Amino acid sequence: MDLVPALEEPLKKVLGPATAKVMAEHLGLHSVGDLLHHYPRRYEERGQLTHLADLPMDEHVTVVAQVADARLHTFASAKAPRGKGQRLEVTITDGNGRLQLVFFGNGVHKPHKELLPGTRALFAGKVSLFNRRLQLAHPAYELLRGADDEAAETVEAWAGALIPLYPATAKLESWKIGKAVQTVLPSAQEAIDPLPESLREGRRLLPLPEALLKIHRPHSKADIADAHARLKWDEAFVLQVALARRRHADAQLPAVPRKPAPDGLLTAFDDRLPFTLTEGQQKVSKEIFDDLATDHPMHRLLQGEVGSGKTLVALRAMLAVVDAGGQAAMLAPTEVLAQQHHRSIVEMMGALAEGGMLGGSEHATKVVLLTGSMGTAARRQAMLDLVTGEAGIVIGTHALIEDKVQFHDLGLVVVDEQHRFGVEQRDALRGKGKQPPHLLVMTATPIPRTVAMTVFGDLETSVLDQLPAGRSPIASHVVPAADKPHFLTRAWERVREEVENGHQAYVVCPRIGDEEDDPKKSAKKKSPEDEAEKRPPLAVLDVADQLTRGPLHGLRVEVLHGRMHPDDKDAVMRRFAAGETHVLVATTVIEVGVNVPNATAMVIMDADRFGVSQLHQLRGRVGRGSAPGLCLLVSEMPEASPARQRLNAVAATLDGFELSRIDLEQRREGDVLGQAQSGARTSLRVLAVIEDEEIIAEAREEATAVVEADPELTGLPGLRTALEALLDAEREQYLEKG
Repeated sequence: MDLVPALEEPLKKVLGPATAKVMAEHLGLHSVGDLLHHYPRRYEERGQLTHLADLPMDEHVTVVAQVADARLHTFASAKAPRGKGQRLEVTITDGNGRLQLVFFGNGVHKPHKELLPGTRALFAGKVSLFNRRLQLAHPAYELLRGADDEAAETVEAWAGALIPLYPATAKLESWKIGKAVQTVLPSAQEAIDPLPESLREGRRLLPLPEALLKIHRPHSKADIADAHARLKWDEAFVLQVALARRRHADAQLPAVPRKPAPDGLLTAFDDRLPFTLTEGQQKVSKEIFDDLATDHPMHRLLQGEVGSGKTLVALRAMLAVVDAGGQAAMLAPTEVLAQQHHRSIVEMMGALAEGGMLGGSEHATKVVLLTGSMGTAARRQAMLDLVTGEAGIVIGTHALIEDKVQFHDLGLVVVDEQHRFGVEQRDALRGKGKQPPHLLVMTATPIPRTVAMTVFGDLETSVLDQLPAGRSPIASHVVPAADKPHFLTRAWERVREEVENGHQAYVVCPRIGDEEDDPKKSAKKKSPEDEAEKRPPLAVLDVADQLTRGPLHGLRVEVLHGRMHPDDKDAVMRRFAAGETHVLVATTVIEVGVNVPNATAMVIMDADRFGVSQLHQLRGRVGRGSAPGLCLLVSEMPEASPARQRLNAVAATLDGFELSRIDLEQRREGDVLGQAQSGARTSLRVLAVIEDEEIIAEAREEATAVVEADPELTGLPGLRTALEALLDAEREQYLEKG
C-alpha cells in the first residue's frame, strides 16, 4: 500500500477551500506535507508573557499578554455626529512593558465584553506607531482559558504549557494555523523518512513522524530541542545529497585537458607584468592549472576580497586555455562590468590582445566584447570571430548564452559574481563546448565556509585573502546626519579637499530618481528598520543637483545609473577614469569591478538602506591606488537602532569574512542563500548556516558517502522523494539575472 499520498493530499480537501486559498497565496502551502513542514517560529510558555518592548515595527506579531485595563471612549465624528462613535482602548502588559490595543466602530462590542482586566490572551496584529507609542490596531485575539474551564479545547489545542507561534500573515493568525496543523498532525505518522536508518541510529536522531509531532505539539523544551536536531539534519542532508549528486555527475563528464604551451601566450603575458604575483595568487593559480590539466571539467569557486587580484588570476587561466588551443569566455552580470573587464584585460595584455592585427605580438589573440546593446555590425563581427576561432577570449553579459552564439572550441568559462547567475544559465553556457568546458566562478563577496558548502556545494573553493602590495588602507566613519548635521557639512568639505589634492570621489545613493512608480513603493525595498521611514530613499538625480548647486559648487559632477544608455554609461566611466570628472554620483552599478585608482573618497547616502556585504563591496572601490581611501557612511537612523549598529560594524573592520558573518547573523539566511543561487536554498527552515556549521560539514561527508555507494539512491526511496521535492522548488525559481 502506498503511504505517500496522505502528505500529498491538497489542503483544500482537508481544511476547506477558503483557508487553503489563504495558505497557498500568503504562505506558499499547498499540501498536508507543506503544512507539517511549516514549523513554529518560537514558543510561548503559558505562564510566561512576551517582551512587549522588543516588538519589531511594521511586522505581523503574535504575543501572549494580560489585559491591564480597558476603556471605552465615545466621540462625535463625521460618521457619528451625535457622539455615537466608539473607540475601545485596551492596555496589555507582560509585567514589564505595555502595549496599546485599539478597536473602533462596530468592532468594539465583542472585545469590550471579553477583554476584561486580568484576562490572558494571544493577540496578533501589525505593530504601528501612534503618538510615539507602539500599538496594535484591531488585533485578532484568542482567549487563553484556564485548564479547569469547561471549554478547555483551547488548552488542548495548545499542547501542554508551550504555545507554538507560527510565521503568520494578516489574513491568517498564528492560532488558526495552529488549529489547522492539529487537524493534519495525525498524517505525520505516514511521513516517509529521508534519512538512511544507519545514519539516524548512529546519530541518535528521532524518526521523522515523531520529530514532526514534537515540533508542533511539544510537552517540554527537550521535545523542541530533539525535534530541531532531527529536522536540521533532514535539511542539511537532503541539500548536501543534491549537491553531492551534482558533483558526482560532473565528475563523470569528459573534458579536454588544457595545458599551456611552454613559451606561449601565458609566458609572454607573465613577462610583461610589472610586478610579481602574490603568494596567494601563485597558490590559487596552481590549483586552477592542475584542474585544467585533468580530463573532467574543473568546477571551482574563486573567492577573493575586493582588490585581491581575482581578475588577474582568471585572465592567466584564460590565457593558459588559449595557449592550449581553446577559447575562454568571461560572463559579467552587467554591461558596465563587461565593458570594464574588456577594457582592463585589453590594457593588461597590450600587444598580446591584437591577434591578426599589424603590430600584434606573434603569440597574440583577439579579445572581443559581446553585449546585448552592441550595434548589429559589431555584434556580427564578434560572433564571426568566435565561430572561426579568431578570438581566443570573449567577454560579455548573458548575451553570450543565447542560442545564436557559437564557439570554435570553448574550453573555459569564467563567471564573475556568481550570485547573479542561476545554475540553469551555467548549464546553458556549458552546452556551448564540444565537450563541457572547465568552469571558474569568481565572487568578491566573502562567503563563510558553511555558506560556501551549502550554496556552492557543487564547486571546489579557492580563497585569495592577501591584498597586493601597494593597496592602501581605507578609513571608514559613520556620519549621523540627523543627530549631528555639521558632520555631513564636514563630509562634503572632505570631498572638496580630496579633489583639491588631485583625487576623485564617489557619492552613492539607493535610488535613481526618475522612477515612474510611486517613490513610497520604492521606499519599501530596504532594510527592516522602518522607524525613521518617513521619506523615500535619496536619489542620484536629486543629490547630484543639490551638490552641484550647494556644497560641491564649481566641481565637475556627473551621474551614473542603470537606466542610462550603455554608450552614455561608458562615456561617463571613461571621463571619470581619465580624471576629467571630479565626483561621480551613482547607484550601486559601481559596486563590482569598477577600478579607478585615483578615486580616494566615497560618501554613501542612506547607508542603512544597503546590506553589510554590499557596503563592503562599495567601499572596495576606493583606496585602489597608493593614496589612502576614505569611506563615509551617512545615515539618519537613531544611534540605538539595529541599522546604526550594522553601520558601526562595517566602519570597524575591513575584514570581509568577519562582515559576512555579521551580515548573515543579522539577516535571515534565506535571503543570503536565495540571492546566492536559487529558490530551493531559501527552503532552510530550521537550519541556521552559521550556528550549524558542524551539522552541515558532517551532512556533506555523509551525503558524499551515500552518493558514492548508490548514485541513483535506489535503496533509499524516502530520500529520493525528498530530493525531488527540493529540486522541483529549485527549478521553479530562477535567480535574479543581474
